[in-house]
Amino acid sequence: MTSGTAVNWAGFAAAEPALAGTVEARFGAHTHHVLATLRKDGSPRTTGLEVRFLNGELWLGMMPGSLKALDLRRDARFALQANPGAGTGMGGGDVRIAGRAVEVEDPAVKAGYVKEVEPPEPFHLFRTELTEVVRTSVEDDTYLVVEIWQPGQPVRTVRRT
Repeated sequence: MTSGTAVNWAGFAAAEPALAGTVEARFGAHTHHVLATLRKDGSPRTTGLEVRFLNGELWLGMMPGSLKALDLRRDARFALQANPGAGTGMGGGDVRIAGRAVEVEDPAVKAGYVKEVEPPEPFHLFRTELTEVVRTSVEDDTYLVVEIWQPGQPVRTVRRT
């Protein structure tokens, strides 16, 4: 992958519609997911988060002054993992997204988000630029299948026994 290359959700969905549908369904199966950000000292921070897929974007909304929002303002890199759900059943597989979060300050864009989502206000709003999407699943109770997408490249599939 070329350093600095990223696309929004619509760009990913246009490039790989089947994988995008699976990923969106996986995130839609549960409300809360896990966001990883980088602290001031560079160590990782993981926190719970709700995500929204709206108007071709993957949105991250956060309470004002939250540590994860402050982390993203300082270093936009993030990783997001879909909630695996209860027990061992991982219908749809394990899904992770990596990229950069760009804070949205435009009042019109935020108003559009509020109209759709009705979050408690005030709040931080970030749109995402994806650099990698990974889905890991089990096939035929035999193979571990890892699908890896990066902007400008087709999905690469690795099967392991």
